[in-house]
Amino acid sequence: MPEQEQKKESTDAKIYSLDEVKKHKTSSSLWLVIHNKVYDVTDFLDEHPGGEEVMIEQAGGDGSESFEDVGHSSDARELMKDYYIGELAEEDKFNTSTRTSSGFGNPSESGGSFFLNWILPAAVGIGVAVIYRVFFSGSN
Repeated sequence: MPEQEQKKESTDAKIYSLDEVKKHKTSSSLWLVIHNKVYDVTDFLDEHPGGEEVMIEQAGGDGSESFEDVGHSSDARELMKDYYIGELAEEDKFNTSTRTSSGFGNPSESGGSFFLNWILPAAVGIGVAVIYRVFFSGSN
């Protein structure tokens, strides 16, 4: 049944242009686009665990990458349904992936996130191990 609800949500959805979404960039009226779906999150600003500033930063545009980089929980994704108001117009759609992982993904899907999530921490870890070995292996 959830699949049927989602299909209904997409086919009966109101269509918004990006220009219309851009008009809603203030704390009194704040819309976000996440994976080409439009959300009116005005009433959620005070409740957002990350603070309203992070949402205002993304207001009126595509917040898909930022949303995925944070690694929102399945509860957060479920809560999004309460704020869904429609779809982005076909001509304004962003080329975003629809992954629902915690932000760790295929490098081709996540762009720079693969570097930040895997390569950089691995390089730092190796560097720390080398420094430790150089400084403490000669003390025996």
